[in-house]
Amino acid sequence: MASIKLDIVTAERVVFSDDVDVIVAPGIDGQLGILPRHAPLMTMLEPGELRVRKDGEEFSLAVSGGFLEVRPDRVIVLADAAERVEEIDVARAEEAKRRAEEQLSRPLPEEVDAARIQASLRRSMIRLKVVEKRRMRRPQV
Repeated sequence: MASIKLDIVTAERVVFSDDVDVIVAPGIDGQLGILPRHAPLMTMLEPGELRVRKDGEEFSLAVSGGFLEVRPDRVIVLADAAERVEEIDVARAEEAKRRAEEQLSRPLPEEVDAARIQASLRRSMIRLKVVEKRRMRRPQV
C-alpha cells in the first residue's frame, strides 16, 4: 500500500514524523480523511482527536487547533499543541477541567479572561476524550 509522509509539529517540538497510510484530522468543517496522493489543500484544525494509521496499527493524538497542509506526497500539521495518548497525564487533565469548571461556575472579576478559561476547559476535555476513546478501542484482556 502507498504511504504519505506526516509531520506533526508544535512550537516546542516535532511530535511525529513518519510515513503513514491514513490520517483523519478534525478540520473546521468536519473530519478530514487523507490518503496518499490526496488533492492539495490547506485548512484550520479544530481542537480534537487526530487519528493516524500505519501498517494496520492506529494511534491518536489530542490537538488543540492549528493548521493542516496537504500536498500530494506530504501532510504537515502545525498544531497549537499536540500530545500522543500515552503522553497525556489524565490526573492533570482532570484537575485542569475541574479548576476551569469551578472558575466558570461563579462570576468572574473583570480582569479575568473568560475566553482563556474556556480554552483551558476545552483542551482538558479533548485530552480526556481522546484517552477515553483509545481505552474503548483497545481490546480488553
